[in-house]
Amino acid sequence: MEQATLVRRTVEDQNTLSPREHRENVVPLQARSRENTLNGAYTPVELSHEELELLAEIATGVTTEVAARHLELSARTLRRRIRNICDVLGVNTPIEAVVWAARRQLI
Repeated sequence: MEQATLVRRTVEDQNTLSPREHRENVVPLQARSRENTLNGAYTPVELSHEELELLAEIATGVTTEVAARHLELSARTLRRRIRNICDVLGVNTPIEAVVWAARRQLI
């Protein structure tokens, strides 16, 4: 049985795809905001106290369901908020978001 693999690509990566990859169902992502930071148009990211609390809970290594119970949220709401935090920070995974906050000594 063949497994499906999700491949995230930016718009710039579309131009470098091989012909085989063009045939596959590849949905390009929007270009990251890193381009703006390289041009000097840096906009600081601010997370609310609740978002930082959520990242701190995830950093303890508990599952989504356990973290949701601790924060008195549904698991679906917690996952949605984590995805929103990742989008705001420009990272792909919750672990990257936790590392981002830890490096800035926010959690």
